[in-house]
Amino acid sequence: MKSAENRSAKEPPDLETDAGLAARAAAGDQHAYERIMRRNNQLLFRTARSILRNDEDAEDAVQEAYLNAFRSLGSFRADAKLSTWLVRIVVNEALGRLRRRGADVIPLDTAMDLTASHVEAFMDQDANGQPERAAARAQERKLIEARIDLLPDAFRTVFVLRAVEEFTVEETAAALGIPEATVRTRFFRARSLMREGLARDLELALDEAFAFAGERCDRIVARVMARLNEGGSGPRP
Repeated sequence: MKSAENRSAKEPPDLETDAGLAARAAAGDQHAYERIMRRNNQLLFRTARSILRNDEDAEDAVQEAYLNAFRSLGSFRADAKLSTWLVRIVVNEALGRLRRRGADVIPLDTAMDLTASHVEAFMDQDANGQPERAAARAQERKLIEARIDLLPDAFRTVFVLRAVEEFTVEETAAALGIPEATVRTRFFRARSLMREGLARDLELALDEAFAFAGERCDRIVARVMARLNEGGSGPRP
């Protein structure tokens, strides 16, 4: 489940590390901006979508998160992973959008226990009307995405980061600002719900869940670069 970026040919040494990329971007290197985005687009899109549950809203949140990040590159410390730092920013942006809509936002650092009725409600929901017809892989992917959307709020983002993006427990806890024990508990519960809802189809389609590549990836890069070039919107010293 690794991104195409991870499988690409090796880059120059100063562009292989988070510190090298961040330093070059902070100095205004537009190639470094683009490399950061192409390395992290799918991760940030999946994270934002796990909160907003809408492709267009997630794209907008990712774009704003990048702009905020690039303007604040001076606050990035190389002792943290650049991807973790970016996830924190996009999570804050996505949650902020929910709050501005007046949505009932459950803090990610707040524990949540499912009652029996919550579990039954999840299991009773039909993700696409007729799940028995989802035989093709593309249909299975849509079913998985729909089932992820139906996970309880407190579990959804943890599941996306751990199962889809393959973050470690430590990385997930750091990105979301919650204890590692909470990450383990929520992931266990979310995985149980997904297994009950999807059975053996889960492993076949996770790799393509909320895919963000090709034209969509190019669109985010182009929009962010255009915004950065408007009126000197680069990183703050």
